[in-house]
Amino acid sequence: MSKIVETTIDAQSDAKFTRPNRLPKLRRAFATIFSEELRVPEIALLSECMLTQDWHLSEEDAARAHLQPE
Repeated sequence: MSKIVETTIDAQSDAKFTRPNRLPKLRRAFATIFSEELRVPEIALLSECMLTQDWHLSEEDAARAHLQPE
């Protein structure tokens, strides 16, 4: 399962999670480097988790079934 976490990267390329996050072992990750500081409203970050849960509901799968190739 993929997980999106906010991270900061300093001038020495050291990455730090903005919230505590423990990984059971080494994981691959992709990073998007923004040209300026990103200001995201807290409510957007809080709603991400709920939207992710909704996306995986069987009802949602049924609603998108017509978009899937046969």
